[in-house]
Amino acid sequence: MVEQTRDLTRWALLSIVTAIVVIALKMVAWWMTGSVGLLSDAAESVVNLVAAVVAFIALRIAAKPADDEHNFGHVKSEYFSAVVEGVMIVVAAIVIIVTAVDRLLNPRDLESVGVGLAVSVLASVINAAVAWQLIRAGRQHRSLTLEADGKHLMTDVWTTAGVIAGVAVVALTGWTILDPLIAIAVAVNIVFVGYRLVRQSTRGLMDSAVPDAERAAIDRVLDRFRGDGVDFHDVRTREAGHLRFVQLHMLVPGQWTVQRGHDLLEEVEAALHDEVEDLVPTIHLEPIEDPRSYEPWRR
Repeated sequence: MVEQTRDLTRWALLSIVTAIVVIALKMVAWWMTGSVGLLSDAAESVVNLVAAVVAFIALRIAAKPADDEHNFGHVKSEYFSAVVEGVMIVVAAIVIIVTAVDRLLNPRDLESVGVGLAVSVLASVINAAVAWQLIRAGRQHRSLTLEADGKHLMTDVWTTAGVIAGVAVVALTGWTILDPLIAIAVAVNIVFVGYRLVRQSTRGLMDSAVPDAERAAIDRVLDRFRGDGVDFHDVRTREAGHLRFVQLHMLVPGQWTVQRGHDLLEEVEAALHDEVEDLVPTIHLEPIEDPRSYEPWRR
């Protein structure tokens, strides 16, 4: 039996709490140093908090069972969350660039760099640990929302690493122009992360086919049952959140009883479930001798 819903909101709550703690730490680091790089880093963490809240809402919706208005459940809500995550990453990058350009035009010296960087390192370690957990949970449960949230946090980790390196170089050399330049470079990098998230989410909303490895697993199952008057055709797949869907025609000899055809269909479904996790099959039973059986599903 396919698990139609799963409550993953505890992971989103972890992300929310982490974002709040990290924002506080990064604001302290910025206040101590006056670095525009550290300020932009803190701004990105505010975006992380907003994204984590959106993820929490999306996961709550996705966990709802199917109802009269949503016969196939609510799992696609996760794609909307991932789109928001990607957009918010791009917004964060724009904020960073605007702040950095202002600092390029109005440079200033940094203060208390050592302690400020130590606070930023602590924030980055916390982010890295939580990001790893979210990405792992997202892949385990095939939740695009959790994986996107984890990747968003991991982007923040790399952002902080770049900013810390830049601020350290500024402190050692006195080249204040490096602070905003490194902030801009980090911003450009995270724009590409946001773009990839949006593209991945759009594929899900467009009912893209399942990954090649899973389609190959489906074909292997069907091949085991082919022969002795049994065949399959017009196999189509799609994915929605953690669920995978396959629809196909199963062709059997016309003289078979309904019971015999149904029993074989049940065997095929059971084998598909064993081979591909969270698969929802729809199989149409057809007589193999009838030419109409080879017509594709009506669009």
